[in-house]
Amino acid sequence: MTRKITLFFLLLFCLNSLFSQTGAAKFGYVDTDYILSQIPEYKAAQSELDKTSVQWQKEIDAKFSEIDKLYKAYQADAILLTDDMKKKRENEIINKEKEVKDLQKQRFGADGELFKKRQELVKPIQDKVYNGIKAVAEKNALGFILDKSGQVSILYANPKYDKSDDVLVFLGYKK
Repeated sequence: MTRKITLFFLLLFCLNSLFSQTGAAKFGYVDTDYILSQIPEYKAAQSELDKTSVQWQKEIDAKFSEIDKLYKAYQADAILLTDDMKKKRENEIINKEKEVKDLQKQRFGADGELFKKRQELVKPIQDKVYNGIKAVAEKNALGFILDKSGQVSILYANPKYDKSDDVLVFLGYKK
């Protein structure tokens, strides 16, 4: 994290030195978190993703609870069971646990259903915002627009260079 910040400031210093000599580029910044929070479609998409995530998590939690009950019942009955019956019950519990973990991966994994749904709902909005940022940068003859909402943040920024509201206006949203 500190290495990223150091590299970021080193890059900023180099760019500032280069462009202060030539006067060729101006900087601006936006807050993409702020921009996205002002777009109703983004809020609706996030809400839908949250509802879906909660619903799927409840389903998975219920299945894990069922497995826990099976395991406790097995422990209570273990003394009375034959070796074959024990093995059968153990395999049943293991298989159910594997099924639930597979479902969890299918829903929440790196390329899971939630990721795909997020791509479907959020990516078009993010692309729209990016195109708005690009258009505002070109309109204002800005060489760079920095995002102050990411992990690498700006410690001080003069508000007169904040182009977030310009991007919202360009996209057709009111402040």
